[in-house]
Amino acid sequence: MGGSVSTVPSASPTMRDVAAFAEVSPMTVSRTLRGDPRVSPEMRQRVLAAVETLRYRRNDLARGLRTGRSSGLLGLVVTGLGNPFYSEMALGVEALAAERDMRVVLGDTAGDVDRERQLVDDLASRRVDGIIVVPAGNDHRHLDPAALHGLPVVFATRPPSVPDVDCVVVDDFGGSRAATASLLAEGHERIGFLGLGRSLWTGTERLRGYCAALEEAGLAVDDALLRSVASTSGAAEDAARALLQLPDPPTAMFAANNRNTVGAYRAIARAGTGTALAGFDDVPLADLFASPLTVVAYDVGEVGRRAAQLLLDRLDPAAGSGHARMLTVPTSVKTYRPLGGS
Repeated sequence: MGGSVSTVPSASPTMRDVAAFAEVSPMTVSRTLRGDPRVSPEMRQRVLAAVETLRYRRNDLARGLRTGRSSGLLGLVVTGLGNPFYSEMALGVEALAAERDMRVVLGDTAGDVDRERQLVDDLASRRVDGIIVVPAGNDHRHLDPAALHGLPVVFATRPPSVPDVDCVVVDDFGGSRAATASLLAEGHERIGFLGLGRSLWTGTERLRGYCAALEEAGLAVDDALLRSVASTSGAAEDAARALLQLPDPPTAMFAANNRNTVGAYRAIARAGTGTALAGFDDVPLADLFASPLTVVAYDVGEVGRRAAQLLLDRLDPAAGSGHARMLTVPTSVKTYRPLGGS
């Protein structure tokens, strides 16, 4: 086949190179690579052999620019991959994208809004089909699809401040209320709160759930027991230690995320106070802890899967655009007890 064609692969072989090598038309190559059943097994084998010899790879981005079709890429922007939550969420997005033969491009803002703007602009310039974003701040104007020339955007874990944007959130309020209520049911009336800051929607909702549980139990919220914590377990440990050193310290604590829970556990263990602890988010290896731990659990991967589904729905003309949707992932409360304990 193709005796006049060099068998040495070029630096960037094209579809025409493959067609010439296989002695078929470029259309036949295109149909073969799309899995078109009209291509005979013999012809398919010839094309695939040429692809292998020339080491040809489709340039899907360039093809999308020329045709206006899908690039096959979804953008995912999160605020901190060091947090296991976002790794699990990314796996959920990836799982659903893979079912559609799409790929995920991941970016980490480290909670920096300027970095978020840069990442989103870069993803848009690379012609991703849509973006899932965990916003770093409360001003979302740069994430408005209208500002991104109609690029579909889905928010995860926090609702948007711009109209007509889909989002997936966790039942932050209900989970926090239920976990705090479980501590109250154990007889604790002074419960410290290690929060996320009231500027964040998740922080506000989890504080609101904590306060609601106290109020439902007929207890006033004591501001001396409230702490806002930076996003590290070390800062949470410092805040928990400060609570334990109060003249009238709490007998229990509620931590508003997994890093705060780990920090609080360290402070309690080092102080040897036996303070009860509950936290939002599951904690890996919690069953190996030396004391019981109550957590607000939910399927983190489901957050990613639902966000990806909302985005794919926006990309499907048959699904129709419709009104913006907010999906809520439910939570449950469970308690880990030391192995071998009661």
